[in-house]
Amino acid sequence: MYDVIIIGAGAAGLSAAQVLGRQQRRTLLIDGGPPRNHPADGIHMYLSRDGFPPLHLLDTGHRELAAYPSVEILQTRVEAAHGSIDDFTVTLTDGATHHARRLLLATGQVDEPWPIDGVAERFGRSIFHCPFCHGWEARGKSIAVLGREPAQVMLAAYLADRYTDDVVVATHGPHQLPEPILDNLKALNISLIEQPVTALTGDLDALQLHLADGTTLDRQAVFHRAPTRQHAPLAAQLGAELLPDGYVRVDEFAQTTVPGVSAAGDLARLSALPDGLTLVSQATADGVRAAVWLEQGLFRAGLPVLLR
Repeated sequence: MYDVIIIGAGAAGLSAAQVLGRQQRRTLLIDGGPPRNHPADGIHMYLSRDGFPPLHLLDTGHRELAAYPSVEILQTRVEAAHGSIDDFTVTLTDGATHHARRLLLATGQVDEPWPIDGVAERFGRSIFHCPFCHGWEARGKSIAVLGREPAQVMLAAYLADRYTDDVVVATHGPHQLPEPILDNLKALNISLIEQPVTALTGDLDALQLHLADGTTLDRQAVFHRAPTRQHAPLAAQLGAELLPDGYVRVDEFAQTTVPGVSAAGDLARLSALPDGLTLVSQATADGVRAAVWLEQGLFRAGLPVLLR
C-alpha cells in the first residue's frame, strides 16, 4: 500500500513526487510518456529555466528524484483507477495493480489541432497556441490566427494589442462571429479570411497558408488555440466532477470532488477561474501545492487524536 500514487510525470507530477519524497512518503510515480509540450523548443516564464527544452526539464526531475528512496517510478500507463479514500487501486496496461491511500492525477490534456494538412506536425514548433508562451518570439512578425470560436478569435486581438500590427484571422470557412468581436477586429485592423485552408507549408518566418481558391497567404508565424481533451479518462472513472469545458474541478487544496483524489497541472482548474493555465511554472506550483496538502491530510489522519 503506497501513501500516494501519482499518475502522470510532467512538471506537476514530478514536483509533487519530490515534495512527497522529501517527507518520506512511500510514493509511486507512473510515467505514461512525453508531456503535452514536448514538441516545443523551450519553455518560457519559468525563472532560471527560460528557453529550457521541455524534455531536459523532465530528465533533470528524474535525476533529482533518485535522491529519495521512498519514490518509485514506473514507465507505463494506467488503464483504470477505482476505489475510495485509503483504498484506491490502479490497473496498468499489463494488468498489474497497485494500491494507495491517496491518488494524485497529473495526466494533463491533449491538443487536437484542426485537421488541415501540415498543421499537426507543426503544432508547438512553428504553430503556437499561447501568446504568453510564444508571443515574445513572434513580436513584429506577420501572424495568422486559425480560429472561428470567440475565444480563438480574441487571441488575434490580444496579439495585435501586444506584439504586432499585422494579424489576420483564418476561420477555415464562413462563420458568423458576434458583432462586438467583429467591431474589435475592425478597430485593430485585423482582417478575416473565410476561405477554407487546404494546407499549411513552410516553417517559422516562412509559412504559407494555402486557400481553397488557389491563393496563398505568406505569414511568419501562426497561432492556433486548438481544442483540447483530457489525456486520460481516470477522473471520470473515479467519479470526479468535470467543469463544462472539460477541466477537472478542484478546490484551493487541489482536491477533486472525490475524497482522497487530488489533481494538478493543466487537466484541472478552480471553478472561479474563467480558463485553465497551461504554463509549466504553473503546473510545477500546482504539483507542489497538491503534494503539500496531501501530506498534511495523511499526517492528520494518522494522529492518535484527530485534529478538526
